[in-house]
Amino acid sequence: MLAFWFVLAGALLIGVALMAVPLRRLPVTTSMLYLGVGAVLAATGLMRADPFEHTRAIELASEIAVLISLFVAGLKLRLPLNDRRWWLPFRLAVPGMILTIALVALVGVYGLGLSWGLAILIGAILGPTDPVFASDVQVQHADDQDRLRFALTGEGGLNDGVAFPFVLLGLGLLGHHELGANGLRWLAIDVVWASASGLAIGAALGTGVARFVLYLRRARRKASGLDDFLAMGLIALSYGLALAAHGYGFLAVFAAGVALRRIERAGSGAETAEAAEHALREAGHEKAATDPEHAPTYLTAEALRFNEQLERIGELAIVLVVGSALVVADLPRAALWFVPLLFLVIRPLSVFASLAGARVGPVQKGLIGWFGIRGIGSVYYVTYAMGHGLEGADARLAVGLVFATVAGSAFAHGVSVTPLMDAYERARKRLGRRADAEAETRTKG
Repeated sequence: MLAFWFVLAGALLIGVALMAVPLRRLPVTTSMLYLGVGAVLAATGLMRADPFEHTRAIELASEIAVLISLFVAGLKLRLPLNDRRWWLPFRLAVPGMILTIALVALVGVYGLGLSWGLAILIGAILGPTDPVFASDVQVQHADDQDRLRFALTGEGGLNDGVAFPFVLLGLGLLGHHELGANGLRWLAIDVVWASASGLAIGAALGTGVARFVLYLRRARRKASGLDDFLAMGLIALSYGLALAAHGYGFLAVFAAGVALRRIERAGSGAETAEAAEHALREAGHEKAATDPEHAPTYLTAEALRFNEQLERIGELAIVLVVGSALVVADLPRAALWFVPLLFLVIRPLSVFASLAGARVGPVQKGLIGWFGIRGIGSVYYVTYAMGHGLEGADARLAVGLVFATVAGSAFAHGVSVTPLMDAYERARKRLGRRADAEAETRTKG
């Protein structure tokens, strides 16, 4: 049996490597392939990932995958924090997220006959978009300032922290978490303190570690190399200290990635990341690691490169588990109308409401509304809830809805992402050429 798993792992990894380029041209994503393989393995009895028997293992694996992806999302966002475009992900992740949770809760109570506690819990579990599955619609490089991609990337990084207090609220209403008199403890600790401390700890650690390492490299010519260990260490340290302080570790890891990118931008000045990385390649890696001019770019580029590889491996492992669990889990009939309602009504409504008045075109709003991708984050939250008291019929319903939603998202968004984003990029290029032509005409005139 051990030999079989080695053969399977090798075949999957080599197959994905060989099909990477062809897949970009087709309405198929790697997540769809992994999901199908996982389902086949479960149907043939070769793999059984039961979310009720292996709750803690699935929770831990999905937790690690989300942490890596959040750090990557933070590293991709190079815009300064005073740029107005940061309001887009903030509006999606806070008012948009709260509205999504409220609408799902209303559907749960009046459409599924659930208690308010369970309905809010399911809304919080399914509320956040996924930073792992959504890589195809995120910013493609550090200089990518497209509003659509920036909004979706930032939303995926922020909304996991926003969802957590509502997960705890749902658990509290079900009697599995202390909310305090009139919910004051929940508001003070689970909302205000946990969010603020998570962001502060991640930002401080990302900034402090980056500056200290760069000082050692520039002034002392030390601490160069093993940037993969440095990145993993920063993720673990941010997450661990945030948890120890009763803050949200997901927010801390995302903030650490953003802070690391800010150090790179400050070191590179007005130079674009692409130009800075070109200079890095010209200088050579050993020299760039300790060069006063190139060291920040080297540090960030190496951290991003390594964590993107880890993110892909984590996606493979977790989506195989999700595919296997689909065969094992008891999927409710309500999922047949609940999942389309979430994707086609609730998500677009929350996006258009939260972005009302924003400088985003209707096409961009429509794409943001469609690409509310659900994935590994929701798997983590439902297993977290099961580990903290959710059980019986409530747990079976939550698991069934979550895994049906994740599978539906993998297929619906996976099929549509290539044609829709290709059409969007072609439209962007046409508008760019038109703007250049108009500017040239004005100059000549």
